[in-house]
Amino acid sequence: MVSGWKRFAAAALLVLAVMLAVAVSTAGARPEGGSGAAATATLRIMGFGLPDEIARVRADTAKAAVAPSTVEIDTAGFDEQKFLAAVASGNPPDLVYMPRNFIGQYAKRRALVPLTTCIRGQRIAMSQFRQFATREVTLNGVVYGIPEFNQSRTVIINRKARIAAKLSLNAFNTTNWNTIRATNQKLMRRSGGKISRIGFDPKLPEFFPLWAKANGVDLLSANGRTSNLDSPKAIAALTFAMSLINAHGGWGPFKSFRDTWDFFGAKNQLMENQIGAWPMEEFYFGTLARVSPAVRIDAVPFRARSGKTINYSTGNSWAIPRGADNTAAACEWMKVMTATNTWVRAAEARKAARKAQGAPFLPVWTANKNADRAIVQRVYEPQGNRDFNRAVAMLLRVQGSGFIIPASAAGQEFESIWRGAVERVMNRQQTPAQALRQADRAAQAALNRANR
Repeated sequence: MVSGWKRFAAAALLVLAVMLAVAVSTAGARPEGGSGAAATATLRIMGFGLPDEIARVRADTAKAAVAPSTVEIDTAGFDEQKFLAAVASGNPPDLVYMPRNFIGQYAKRRALVPLTTCIRGQRIAMSQFRQFATREVTLNGVVYGIPEFNQSRTVIINRKARIAAKLSLNAFNTTNWNTIRATNQKLMRRSGGKISRIGFDPKLPEFFPLWAKANGVDLLSANGRTSNLDSPKAIAALTFAMSLINAHGGWGPFKSFRDTWDFFGAKNQLMENQIGAWPMEEFYFGTLARVSPAVRIDAVPFRARSGKTINYSTGNSWAIPRGADNTAAACEWMKVMTATNTWVRAAEARKAARKAQGAPFLPVWTANKNADRAIVQRVYEPQGNRDFNRAVAMLLRVQGSGFIIPASAAGQEFESIWRGAVERVMNRQQTPAQALRQADRAAQAALNRANR
């Protein structure tokens, strides 16, 4: 009897010891974006806003998927200092939403965890995402982010101004820069130093990578380690793009006039005949459809000088910080937020909202190519202004022509350097050659430091 009790007590103590060991092991675990039941009761998210139905519907869908975890969202935009401080303190959020071109540098600094386990555990089909978007969140062959929205760049044309100038759509083919220079002159309205209409706005500094690519050069090598900012082709591209601005009297009067526009309002620069044409992110078509549904526009792809369609693509992504507690829920959240069915549900909500406003619905564009096709086929209905219908068809075609600035260990710093160089040229502080050669030295030094 006593011996049986001793055996029972010994067995009980052994079980208790094993349970304690498992509990301690589990409490200290920081899996790399695993799957399965939520590790803690709360999923903390940084950098994701909830400004509209597209965000809210998807967030509600993801919240239901990660239950019983509750969700806390810091809706302020991504803040680098806040993010790095949280990681350094050992109390990071479980999930962070940031621009895709930031992923490489934080991965190199070990502020993010690889998503290999997450992708495998949740069976996230990376093939559904556009290849260029996946490359932008991949460093040294390892995926660190799940891409979400995608912004393409195409050329928007003021049809009223085009017809008045007796120009065909061929006048806006960016393959021939002499043609674009002539089109800029024909559409520009300037008298006595005062601008009343911009001809062709090259959208500097932010679209400099697009002009460089059009001239046959990537600003950064494919492996993210070598700066090409001092390439003669990059210098020539900046020289040409600046010539379009200088034709208006320089950056000062150009910017002053542009700052008067009601860019997001009903009296925008197209309705007021203040612009001839310019490359622009795709979201602006939706803005125009909402605020000025009767506007008359044409839209054409941006083409390289070789004749090939090119599309400078950017967007945000989801990532899991190193030291996150609830990686299981974080991984499931990313999967649901970027899934085709979730995007379709959000697009349906946007369509209903636009109908209530008396405005047409234009598709939501994502890094998920399956979602884009589903939204166009199942939700979008051509209606009203045929100009928007033609733009949608064109946007669907150019999605696969995207290019990116490759992921690098100094992504954010690299962007800051090339933008600074372009701004110095715009402000007439340096010539394009001077600015880009100086920038190339600074950029290469930054890349070398980051890759040590």
